[in-house]
Amino acid sequence: MSIEIIVPEMGESVIEATVRQWLKKEGDFAEAGEALVELETDKVNLEVVAKASGVLEKIKVGEGQDVKVGEVLGSINEDAIQSASQPVTSTTPPESDDHSAAQEKQGAIQSLASLATPVASRVAREQNVDLTKVRGTGPDGRVTKSDVQQFVQNHVSAASEAAKQPAQPTPAGSDSTSRREERQRMSRRRRTIAQRLLEASQSTAMLTTFNEINMSAVMDLRRRRNEAFQARYGIKLGFTSFFTKASISALKAFPRLNAEIQGDDIVLKNYYDIGIAVGAEEGLVVPVLLDADRLSFAEIEKQVKVFSTKVNEGSLSVEDLRGGTFTLTNGGVFGSMLSTPILNLPQVGILGLHKIEDRPIAENGQIVIRPMMYVALSYDHRIVDGREAVQFLVHIKELIEEPERLLLDG
Repeated sequence: MSIEIIVPEMGESVIEATVRQWLKKEGDFAEAGEALVELETDKVNLEVVAKASGVLEKIKVGEGQDVKVGEVLGSINEDAIQSASQPVTSTTPPESDDHSAAQEKQGAIQSLASLATPVASRVAREQNVDLTKVRGTGPDGRVTKSDVQQFVQNHVSAASEAAKQPAQPTPAGSDSTSRREERQRMSRRRRTIAQRLLEASQSTAMLTTFNEINMSAVMDLRRRRNEAFQARYGIKLGFTSFFTKASISALKAFPRLNAEIQGDDIVLKNYYDIGIAVGAEEGLVVPVLLDADRLSFAEIEKQVKVFSTKVNEGSLSVEDLRGGTFTLTNGGVFGSMLSTPILNLPQVGILGLHKIEDRPIAENGQIVIRPMMYVALSYDHRIVDGREAVQFLVHIKELIEEPERLLLDG
């Protein structure tokens, strides 16, 4: 009996996907629960597994094609189980030791693949990497995407060193430059990012206001308390929790920045789901801290670490990305000194953080050197006035420069 392979429900608001890669080819046998094909959505990648054991008899949608929820991707033939798994009687001589060793190695590779994350297995297939040679650094020794990438990089570097030869003179009259072009299809996530950024710039009256924050007090507090904080909660005290708490306080003081426009209505939200923008290999993703106003500093830092791990492993779920009333984005981790963040629709405000740099400032009539950070607030001028935006940013500046106030406001 043939069983159709169907595009599954992928979460609220996700109705389309792109076939990223078939993990099996027609004629391959698959166990029930084994991944058959990887789909790419604008938010996350997911694998569609076999509902029953059998042979992949038909692939109806090729790689790179777009599909909708409920569409048929292909089919599995259950009746082929017996023939596919039937032992073959042969009169051929016993296998050679080399062939047996190859089979044992293949079995070891297959056994190890349950010890690797799905995205690590995919990258290994793409890079033709033997997972038995990769040391896993993930939980329980699992091989992660970064482990595979590091393995590849190490081998590329070694090969590059071995291939170094003295430079050869360029023959007279030859052209040493190469004018080449490479055409790549945009990933679904990149297409969606492009579409939403364009939509944000065209459908909103977006403005940005800037300020700078003296980070001395927060940095001093972290130096004094980080060791005890880490011993108690098992996580380092970072900057994200301070800016998340300060943003929530500012959103309560200026509620229009925690709203959205629906037609001619302004929807003011009395809950605080804070998006934390994370740069991923395939494009920016924004996992969300739900009810962030109810989270402690430690809970915020732990959840942000979980998000970071999931991004690196490619294991973010649709639920991790759902909702969001306001967003924080930190270009400073990449060295950005100043930028204009673009709104994450339908939100009407986004706070951009930047690199901390020692700069001379005037303090009590003296020129002193202090660790300073530029911050930027982009907002939708249709419902947020300039005065509100400036005061919102000043509110955050004051809380970060006097972090004890966060405890009082909290």
